[in-house]
Amino acid sequence: VYRGSVKDFPGFDASQDAEALYNAMKGFGSDKEAILDLITSRSNKQRVEICQAYKSLYGKDLIADLKYELTGKFERLIVSLMRPPAYSDAKEIKDAIAGIGTDEKCLIEILASRTNQEIHNLAAAYKDAYERDLETDIVGDTSGHFKKMLVVLLQGTREEDNVVSEDLVEQDAKDLLEAGELKWGTDEAQFIYILGRRSKQHLRLVFDEYLKISGKPIERSIRGELSGDFEKLMLAVVKCIRSTAEYFAERLYKAMKGLGTRDNTLIRIMVSRSEIDMLDIREVFRTKYEKSLYNMIKEDTSGEYKKALLKLCGGDDDAAGEFFPEAAQVAYRMWELSAVAKVELRGTVQPAGGFNDDGDAQVLRKAMKGLGTDEGAIIEVVTQRSNAQRQQILKAYKAHYGRDLMADLKSELSGSLAKLILGLMLTPGQYDAKQLRKAVEGAGTDESVLIEIMATRNNREIAAINEAYQEAYHKRLEDDLSSDTSGHLKRILVSLALGNRDEGPENLTQAHEDAKKLADVSSNDSSDSLETRFLSILCTRSYPHLRRVFQEFIKMTNHDVEHAIRKRMSGDVRDAFLAIVRSVKNKPAFFADKLYKSMKGAGTDERTLTRIMISRSEIDLLNIRGEFIDLFDKSLHHMIEKDTSGDYRKALLALCGGED
Repeated sequence: VYRGSVKDFPGFDASQDAEALYNAMKGFGSDKEAILDLITSRSNKQRVEICQAYKSLYGKDLIADLKYELTGKFERLIVSLMRPPAYSDAKEIKDAIAGIGTDEKCLIEILASRTNQEIHNLAAAYKDAYERDLETDIVGDTSGHFKKMLVVLLQGTREEDNVVSEDLVEQDAKDLLEAGELKWGTDEAQFIYILGRRSKQHLRLVFDEYLKISGKPIERSIRGELSGDFEKLMLAVVKCIRSTAEYFAERLYKAMKGLGTRDNTLIRIMVSRSEIDMLDIREVFRTKYEKSLYNMIKEDTSGEYKKALLKLCGGDDDAAGEFFPEAAQVAYRMWELSAVAKVELRGTVQPAGGFNDDGDAQVLRKAMKGLGTDEGAIIEVVTQRSNAQRQQILKAYKAHYGRDLMADLKSELSGSLAKLILGLMLTPGQYDAKQLRKAVEGAGTDESVLIEIMATRNNREIAAINEAYQEAYHKRLEDDLSSDTSGHLKRILVSLALGNRDEGPENLTQAHEDAKKLADVSSNDSSDSLETRFLSILCTRSYPHLRRVFQEFIKMTNHDVEHAIRKRMSGDVRDAFLAIVRSVKNKPAFFADKLYKSMKGAGTDERTLTRIMISRSEIDLLNIRGEFIDLFDKSLHHMIEKDTSGDYRKALLALCGGED
């Protein structure tokens, strides 16, 4: 099936097109609209024929004329479209290594993503166009392991058979683990050999096996073991093995997000993928970034340049909201990984060794006695003890001084630091109960806090919250949730507050039935609304079972369940169901995303930042850190450091527990 966005123009006539272009450039000024309309609606093969016809008819070089008539980004885009793909790649690489400095990102993108045949064509085109040897030029311009891997990729000898040997898969996964994680230093040659030679099909299975035996995705090991351009190249190779379309979707997103646009990257990808997999890239983009590629280009560019890019894009996926198989496959693989990964959850705060509750109580008392407060000493003690140890300190403080440590801390500390330290002194159940109480108290209700806590806690944690809530406020949590929310959201929260989720393994027959219920759009019976059906399954089934349900759902509908929720629901109900789905898929990633959003842009949402750092510090904050750097290319530590200040920052960084 053809997945490009640009097709052969029906009833094509090269001479007629050549004449039209000649007229568009004749006289004073040029008719840019006519040029872009014509060129973006012809396939590459047809454009090459137009160039030949132009030369025959006018004895002139069409590319030279276009360069003369057009300017800037628009010129670069149109001229790129006129060259055959291999010559386009050759030109990009020539530009990347010409002059002072090398554009490594461009080398990485092209060499990591092209097929064997495309690499052979590129080498031939390079020789033809510049009378030089591509490998010699690249070797002269790069160094170290980065150079070695580029040379391996330049051979265009990746295995292409789809026959996979399970033994070799296990062996390769083991060899990669031993070459990196289990070794003092790293055996880069092993990474180069396996990732540079094996077939895509084979490597996908190797990556799954690697996750099973090491508990982490291969990308995270590469980040930890390799560095610099070599690391970037290997990550690009892994991404292209997993899904080339997803790799390009991510490159396009990064080229446009934030301030300024990386136009060279944008042009290179839009031109080179327009006749290969633009439709796949579009869908993955829509799934991953919740907006269409079309809309992002529209917001980010202007003029004829914009019009031409949009023609290459070929359509707006926000309009139809329709999806195709590639995004569904990527989504299905995500659930598959989520189901097999034996991820060991780890917090960043461990019980302190040689713990002495009375000694700590004395340190804290001394820090608060007399004039001024020694915040450093308080942070040191509180963030370096486990929650159970902090409870002992509270008792020892009272026994030793006949004073209430919480009251003393409250009177000595203020602002964000006070909230953080006092929060750490409460038990997890008490802390969550207090956050929920704050969310329902007073005039408005903070639904996002209710959703975040209720959707991510397990049965045991919910039971502790209920008990703490009753004790602190002499009311049942369920009653407060009922009186403070309404409609479907109320029913979802009340169901979750029971802490009655099934904890058993998956049941395949049941999973199929459940998926059918979620996928059934036709039922108009109001007592059995879509929300009710989602509630009865998402709020009661076990996590392992839900993973299966969501896989079955993709098989039936070709959509990820998140997409279906977004399309058919709105407001808090949508957010609540999405939060449940995301915790099932990957809870640390759900929290990493919330932490990132609490700090990005202007201002910091300190309440969210404090709440997550406290509540996850002994559960999975280490995993959250790993997901954070995978998702946002910067470490949680770095972001907290940049975004907060003073003692509050010091305490948060102590909880964060290290730079990644």
